[in-house]
Amino acid sequence: MSTPPAYPRSAALDSIEKLHARTLPARLWSWRYLVLRRLTQFGVLLLFFGTAHWGWEAAKGVPLLNGNLSASELAGVLPMTDPFAALQIFLAGHVLHTESLLGAAIVLGFYALVGGRVFCAWVCPVNAVTDLAGWLRQHLPVSTLFSLPRGIRYFVLAAALILSVIAGVAAFEWVSPIGMLQRGLIYGMGLGFLSLIAIFLFDLLILKNGWCGHLCPLGAFWSLVGKVALLRVRFDKTSCTHCGECARVCPEPQVLNLKKLERTGWVVSGECSNCGRCTALCPEDSLNFDLRPLIRARHAATLAKAANPH
Repeated sequence: MSTPPAYPRSAALDSIEKLHARTLPARLWSWRYLVLRRLTQFGVLLLFFGTAHWGWEAAKGVPLLNGNLSASELAGVLPMTDPFAALQIFLAGHVLHTESLLGAAIVLGFYALVGGRVFCAWVCPVNAVTDLAGWLRQHLPVSTLFSLPRGIRYFVLAAALILSVIAGVAAFEWVSPIGMLQRGLIYGMGLGFLSLIAIFLFDLLILKNGWCGHLCPLGAFWSLVGKVALLRVRFDKTSCTHCGECARVCPEPQVLNLKKLERTGWVVSGECSNCGRCTALCPEDSLNFDLRPLIRARHAATLAKAANPH
């Protein structure tokens, strides 16, 4: 994020000093979204594992959570289907059952409300692997070997759909490291762990945020859904000192385009995963989660006040 001349450099430096001067409880509080994300990710896996191995039941004879991240059923009554997987199956020429269509509609509706790429940051188990690689990059003398445009994931998304049509199978589901990791953790790791090692090393040694930020077609799919999401990150122009800490920790820093933020008052891009890194770290509390209609109303009021200060 660039620093406009209207804000003195000392304000940004003061914000950074304020950030580093936080007490231990304040630092722990700044990790709240990371902790919640890990609890959610491992909690989902635990529900699958407990149902498969310990016989967890919602009621007598009713499994608590059957299936996998592509298609599952909660408590025997709530079908859940990955819409991207359902789309691939449909394009492959297979007929989707009513239950699968209903499950896809339920999941699509949920993520359209909370933010499409919330799946990537809060549910996807591969996120923990790539986050570890990203954390190590910050503490090791590792430089990026080459760069890729982040938009390439949309070409990978299109390729997966085209291959599904040509091959007659759900192309990405056959090679998805997300499915491999989930099935491996529950039923035992096979050769799928090699893909996870490859992703980890790619993110660590070759390209920062390489898989999630540049290549994953499922992330690209949820980015498109995220464009209409109700839950967004609100930006307060008046308190921001442009210290740049938000962009430093954001796995998708391009979504924090300063000109767009000042014009709209919120993070518009669907590529935002609502991970909470920026909101928890911002020393001026300029970034917070809010609902789109409330953000628009607040931003309109701010603009009106600026236009008529008296």
